[in-house]
Amino acid sequence: MRVLITGADGQLGRDLQDCLAGLVPVGGRRCSLLAPEGPMKGLSYEVLGTDIGNMKVDDRDSVQTTFATFKPDLVLHGGAITAVDACETEIDLAYAVNGLGTRNVAEAAQSVGAHLLYVSTDYVFDGTSDRPYREWDAPNPQSVYGRSKLAGERECPTGSTIVRTSGVCGAHGKNMVKTALRLAEGEGNLTFVSDQHFSPTFTADLAAAIVTLGTDRRPGIFHVTNSGATTWWGFVRAVLEAVGDDPERVHPITTAEYPLPAPRPANSVLDNMALRLSGLPPLPDWQDGLSRLVTALTSEEAYR
Repeated sequence: MRVLITGADGQLGRDLQDCLAGLVPVGGRRCSLLAPEGPMKGLSYEVLGTDIGNMKVDDRDSVQTTFATFKPDLVLHGGAITAVDACETEIDLAYAVNGLGTRNVAEAAQSVGAHLLYVSTDYVFDGTSDRPYREWDAPNPQSVYGRSKLAGERECPTGSTIVRTSGVCGAHGKNMVKTALRLAEGEGNLTFVSDQHFSPTFTADLAAAIVTLGTDRRPGIFHVTNSGATTWWGFVRAVLEAVGDDPERVHPITTAEYPLPAPRPANSVLDNMALRLSGLPPLPDWQDGLSRLVTALTSEEAYR
């Protein structure tokens, strides 16, 4: 099976490549979370990793040429502009990559008969629900980032797989776990918002789920997050506790006390209902994923 990955240099893209190679991503487990025999299922994979350096998704000619040459069977489309606050001013760029870029990828995938899996976000919801969001709930994004990612969802042809996730962290790239570990090395107290609820998701676990859903060609929307929910305040407290630091150093503040250019949903917890109703097991608890990632990041091996 030929698999093309967009955003291959990012934290999720790196773990997708490891998963397809039969490797255990840093901070992960053998890629068998959703299928007893693992996503390999007797298949061998030829993988082409693409990113801005060798295929800009908003360049239609580049996308078509790459697809016509490689002829993928499966496309894992994780490439996106994810700088939430920057999107508020870089509106054209956000839509060019997240919206039109997905149109280009979808068009090219259809031209070669490839199945498309698109990675989306919890930010397609407005955060006003008093319960976790289900796949069939109506989106109502409040930020440019969320609107541009919803635009990408709408560019996916019938039969595609759409995976919405949240609070993504991994061994590669920038994320809140690495930020918290860096801040913990300093002195004094830390402040994080305590009124934004979400489900932290770890790329080592998410990658296994994406590969399984993609190779199975399961159509429709799936919410895929690690189990459980917390706030950024609770999450950073857990990071400090995982490295033996004092979680009481982390003090709660409200979103109103820390305004940012892009609005954040107060509740973006995702109910992984489609996975559950499909008979697929949930991803591990977020505390379990965090423990594995922190152990990996703080080991000598991680810095060689």
